[in-house]
Amino acid sequence: MNNFALEFKNERELYMAYMPFLKQGGLFIKTAEQFELGDKINLEVTLPGQLESVQLDTSVCWITPHGAQNGTEPGVGVAFLSDEHNVRNQIESNLGRMLNSKEATYTM
Repeated sequence: MNNFALEFKNERELYMAYMPFLKQGGLFIKTAEQFELGDKINLEVTLPGQLESVQLDTSVCWITPHGAQNGTEPGVGVAFLSDEHNVRNQIESNLGRMLNSKEATYTM
């Protein structure tokens, strides 16, 4: 299993990476590493303003290859497989009204 750590310094970074269209929630990881759909990733996430990170089991559900159109960052989107720390709720509380923004993100 692969391990990644994401630390979000502000809500804008979090907004760009958050994938609200996934049932359990998910995040985009900027990386040049190659992954396949379904690959498991152990993700350590630190949200803005938090001192401690939380661990999430995730699965790759989105791939943006290097050289994608519109100059989009290469990387993978991961879906939360379990969310015992209520990370999705914490993210949505952090983002608040930004969730309704039409501004493009790393995935949509």
